[in-house]
Amino acid sequence: MNRIICLILIIVFIQGCSPSAEESYNSGYMDGLAEGYNTVCKIGASTEKGDWENINYTKGYGNGQADGAAKGINAARADNCKPWGYN
Repeated sequence: MNRIICLILIIVFIQGCSPSAEESYNSGYMDGLAEGYNTVCKIGASTEKGDWENINYTKGYGNGQADGAAKGINAARADNCKPWGYN
C-alpha cells in the first residue's frame, strides 16, 4: 500500500514539474516570432529554448516564425527594422 502511495506521489510530482501544453506552445511561439522577425530583418541569431521533442513547442515555434517573418517584412518595407522588442 505504501508503495502505491509513493508511486502516485512521484507521478503527481513529475507531472507538476513539466510545463503545460499552453506554456510550451507560448514559449515556442515567442522563440519562433523572434527568429522569423530577426531573420527577415537580418538582425542576427535569436536565443531560443529549442525544445524540439515537444510537439506543442514545435507547433508554436512554426506559427510564431511565420508571424515574425510577416512582421519583419512589414518592418523592412517601412525601412524600420530594429532588434526584436524595440518595435
